[in-house]
Amino acid sequence: MKIQNIVKIVSAIIGVLGAFFLLRIIGTGDDDIKMAASMGDFGTVSPLVELSRIVLIITIAVTLIFTLRGLFSDATKLKKAGIAIGLFLVVIFISYALSEGVETPLKEGEVLSASASKWVGTGIRTFYILSVVAISLMALSGARKILKK
Repeated sequence: MKIQNIVKIVSAIIGVLGAFFLLRIIGTGDDDIKMAASMGDFGTVSPLVELSRIVLIITIAVTLIFTLRGLFSDATKLKKAGIAIGLFLVVIFISYALSEGVETPLKEGEVLSASASKWVGTGIRTFYILSVVAISLMALSGARKILKK
């Protein structure tokens, strides 16, 4: 049996299960689900949530398998990926070095540690750096196209 036929069959089974669980939730009604949930019974919604988790895990696994298979099949692709990951780590390192960690009180009365505060700043600075790089590369690409004409 071809892999394509297996994928079609599995997709159909998952679709039918998802439709069944959804119709079961719709048939039960919001008020009954809320009452059951207030008593700790999530039996109506749980199967759909678990099916969603299974689909997510399968999707992640298949994506990783085919991505890694494609990377390891060609040395130049692997080298380019290694360079990209290295540059990304450099950006994170620079962002971490520029960030400051300050204990911050939260609304719930808890305190955000200095380390966690530094990592939040690192994430924000990484986003800004990567945004500036992406915008600059798009502008440079557009300028090159205009100048070539």
